[in-house]
Amino acid sequence: MSIQVGDFLINRMSEWGVNRIFGFPGDGINGIMGALNRAEDKMDFIQVRHEEMASFMACAHAKFTGEVGVCLATSGPGAIHLLNGLYDAKLDHQPVVAIIGQQARAALGSDYQQEVDLISLFKDVAHEYVQMIVDPAQTKHVIDRAFRIAKAQRTVTCIIIPNDVQALDAVEEPPHEHGTTHSGIGYAQLHLVPPATELEKAAAILNEGQKVAILIGAGALGASEEVKEVAELLGAGVAKALLGKAALADDLPFVTGSIGILGTNPSWDLMTECDTLLMVGSSFPYTEFLPKVGQARAVQIDVDERRLSLRYPMEVNLIGDSKEALRALIPYLRYKEERSWRERIESNIQEWWKVVEGKAMNEADPINPQRVFWELSSRLPDRAILVADSGTAAFWFARFIKIRAGMMASLSGNLATMCPGVPYAIAAKFAYPDRVAIALVGDGAMQMLGINGLITIAKYWKKWSNPRLVILVLNNRDLNLVTWEQRIMSGDPKFEASQDIPDFNYARYAEMLGLNGIRVETPEMVGAAWDQALAADRPTVLDMVTDPNVPTLPPNISMSQLMNFSKSMLKGDPEQAGIIKQSFKDVVKEYLP
Repeated sequence: MSIQVGDFLINRMSEWGVNRIFGFPGDGINGIMGALNRAEDKMDFIQVRHEEMASFMACAHAKFTGEVGVCLATSGPGAIHLLNGLYDAKLDHQPVVAIIGQQARAALGSDYQQEVDLISLFKDVAHEYVQMIVDPAQTKHVIDRAFRIAKAQRTVTCIIIPNDVQALDAVEEPPHEHGTTHSGIGYAQLHLVPPATELEKAAAILNEGQKVAILIGAGALGASEEVKEVAELLGAGVAKALLGKAALADDLPFVTGSIGILGTNPSWDLMTECDTLLMVGSSFPYTEFLPKVGQARAVQIDVDERRLSLRYPMEVNLIGDSKEALRALIPYLRYKEERSWRERIESNIQEWWKVVEGKAMNEADPINPQRVFWELSSRLPDRAILVADSGTAAFWFARFIKIRAGMMASLSGNLATMCPGVPYAIAAKFAYPDRVAIALVGDGAMQMLGINGLITIAKYWKKWSNPRLVILVLNNRDLNLVTWEQRIMSGDPKFEASQDIPDFNYARYAEMLGLNGIRVETPEMVGAAWDQALAADRPTVLDMVTDPNVPTLPPNISMSQLMNFSKSMLKGDPEQAGIIKQSFKDVVKEYLP
């Protein structure tokens, strides 16, 4: 009995190791939905509330598992909804395949209802490979190439299938004749190791350096032991770009933490005072937080040659997998007997954590958001998976959470879009149902998309072997990070019409869905609320009512930023009194932790 193209699609993806698809139905993919219904034993279909959530979940699946994430949407509007999450995957170099429907072939070109030029629409986000199947004989090689290219290039690819093609008889093996091709399953992982001559050059620079700084990113996630060994040999400190936060534990004495606008003071000092820089698996964009050009000699390791010498002029560029390249480099490195640089780094880090704790315990109106993250940090379960949404949630996550070995963590790094927090956490629970997942989300992102995600959680949570999933909402009724950017970057007071958002009881909404909801309005209850949420027998929404006036300031405030902040106050910011009060408290803790 012959099978349809839709069935062949599902079977072929299963052979590629796919067992889960995130998506939302529509008549443009009815043939595929029917095939999924017939293949329940081999493929899980996770129904989301909005296609954007499907693409975020596919991206998160790729980030947390290393597998190809797959999302599915109907033609026209459904396909358009996928784009933001797909750009998140593209910019963070994650392998994702988007499968989308299209109107019947005979209608194309007639301005038919929901007809969109999908090849043109997806040509940027899926620029490595976007193809429409118009003949069943194409199906096999289009699927194979989409998955192989997504994996090999760590990028987004797209398969478009008109709805009439989905229901045609499949051609499981094209005829052996001119004009056909015969593809196969499988991807061979490439392990690049730099040549010995380049390793020797890199080692010479690193061995000569007296004040070595290491910056790691997402590319170092699988190389933690190698990074530790290199740092020990060179007496170096290690700073982390935010996508690499889980690459190295924050309880190591030489780890300075995050770098950049959301970074730590020790990371700032590390970069401004070093004479040698080793960058591993990172394309950190904010060059003002790197050493000044000419200050440091530099070596970079990256698997993508297009990323080399992009942010800082490197003397030696090593093309290779971070783990393999570092392992090959280590025999060439000499142990530095002089440890004063390392000792200073470790002293700065010890002092920094005292400052952080002091800031967290400052009083606020009503709850200091820094305390919310500080109280969580010491309570994190082993092997927890953390995700942060964009905004002040990412700011406090970067500074106040101590990642331990065995944990995972991520966020939207290069796109820095709002709204991935809740869908990332849901995808994490499907990938690792036995582990605790925690999403750290602002109320702006929660209102934009997150509350819809709670409905998806309510639909599926009983299938997870460990039901613990915590959604923290920073309920400050303000689009807080942008409010602070208006003050610091533009010198403008808060624009209430754009920044104030409606109050909403997230905890009560969670209870309405059958989830656990905890609303916290006093600082004394923060720790107990985390204890309760992390021990709950079902997913929990922690609705923390926090103070929007606690400042989100970079580790080094420039004169222009200081002037802009002063201007915003002089122009009459509506939160002026609270801002000055909270800023003063934080400044005091910098000097009297």
